[in-house]
Amino acid sequence: MKPTRFETAIAIIDKKNAEDPNSYQVSGIEYPKELLYSQRMTRKLLQFEPNASKAIQIAARAQHICRWQIARNEYPMDRVGYLKWREEIKKMHATITGEILVKVGFDEQFVDRVQKIILKKLIKKNEESQLLEDVICLVFLDYYFDEFAAKHSDEKIIDILKKTWVKMSDKGHEAALKIAFSDKSLALVKQAIS
Repeated sequence: MKPTRFETAIAIIDKKNAEDPNSYQVSGIEYPKELLYSQRMTRKLLQFEPNASKAIQIAARAQHICRWQIARNEYPMDRVGYLKWREEIKKMHATITGEILVKVGFDEQFVDRVQKIILKKLIKKNEESQLLEDVICLVFLDYYFDEFAAKHSDEKIIDILKKTWVKMSDKGHEAALKIAFSDKSLALVKQAIS
């Protein structure tokens, strides 16, 4: 049976992310960093919203597509540099994903919808952009938070958690509080949201 356009798009996104020269180790196994991240995004999305549309599933899978191509250190290492880098990288993710979707035969309207989700346009007003934001925050908190928190001061972590919390919906907050945090991480989360 011929794969669907959706399956083909996901396979191409995975193939591109598998080219990541950076790796991430889980249980002694090395994974291309962005391939692992994209698979975690899909898993978390479907746990959080089992009826997620094909558009949001593609956006979640492609959210970091080819991220290593624009290095963070190519921009000033301050807040302004970080925000500029984030904008550039989001545009790149949306462009690459759009090209894949056109190639596999999706129409312009669908491509535009997926790109808007990736660019997180109108976050609190667009349901799918908000859903993607919730999933991004949940993946960070569930898979990357402990490691990240260990590298920074509690003060900085609490500030980041506060900013993360504001971006999330009430449903996202509920899911976040069900994550099995370490005692230290849970204490930081509670401090941030109190």
